Amino acid sequence: MFFITSFLSGDSTETSLFLVFLAIIIFFLAVDLGFFNKKAHKITTRSALFQSIFWVCISAAFGGLIYYNFSHSPEGTHQHAVNATVEYFTSYLTEKALSVDNIFVILLILKYFRVKEEFFHKILFWGILGAVFFRAFFIFAGAYLVEQFHWILYLFGAFLVYSGVKIYFEKEESKVNIEHNMVMRFCKKYLPIAADDASGKFLVIIDGALKFTPLFLVMVLIETTDILFAVDSIPAAFAITQDEFLIYTSNIFAVLGLRAMFFLLAGIIDRFYLLQKGLSIILVFIGGKMLMEFFGFQMSSVLSFIIIITTLFLSIILSVLLPEKVPEDDEIKF
Repeated sequence: MFFITSFLSGDSTETSLFLVFLAIIIFFLAVDLGFFNKKAHKITTRSALFQSIFWVCISAAFGGLIYYNFSHSPEGTHQHAVNATVEYFTSYLTEKALSVDNIFVILLILKYFRVKEEFFHKILFWGILGAVFFRAFFIFAGAYLVEQFHWILYLFGAFLVYSGVKIYFEKEESKVNIEHNMVMRFCKKYLPIAADDASGKFLVIIDGALKFTPLFLVMVLIETTDILFAVDSIPAAFAITQDEFLIYTSNIFAVLGLRAMFFLLAGIIDRFYLLQKGLSIILVFIGGKMLMEFFGFQMSSVLSFIIIITTLFLSIILSVLLPEKVPEDDEIKF
């Protein structure tokens, strides 16, 4: 667990905050799985709304802790605390926005496998738990590379510009091809697969033989697609700040709120058809800002935050004010 030991041996302010962060994550994940969602059931829109508000409040409160602790640390200053807090919220907001794009792909996967709604929570819970660990690996591997080869940041910037342009012209359905997915083909070829979902289990014993259920395949596919989405979100976070503590905490808080946001937006996400355009513009902006730093151009964290949140707001508002006419056959239904 390199990323934990690196914090414990580093800055005392970040060490204490990281311990608080770990306590929050472990406690609420344990309560979620062991108490509130012990049995498989359908998550209502009302419950999803309260959970979404809860995670946003927890994330915002942690941002407040960052400002307070950074401003009151012996080596800290007010400006340093403001910059760290804005970078945290900018990274959080960017990851949150990119997670909305991820929701659409998750919907396509669940629709393809005809997963029952009462199993959605379990699949997303374990998928997000896996994301917590995989994001840690990518973020701290990226931090190590940036520390050793600072010029790699400009590669991140160029990649973000390319990715943003590509996403702008890309259709949502083209982001995942389940039939030809390499991981899925590997699992179907080499793993014994059961015929049904076995009442929500990932593994089942049939005639003395251990078999994987289709729900296991769904979880694997969601996990691998999240890794692909991290290819965009992690470089974007490094374009905002190079502090791995701020990147990881903001990233994970955004990911943890993804499950509740999924249940909240599942039925209406297709209405925000301009959101993909907004996300692509944000990626191009973040990547371009990083490339401009090579020529000595600097933009304040506050201004970057304002541009990103304004772009998101406009893409959502314009989607509502100028609704897209979607053929009935193209709507996502369960």
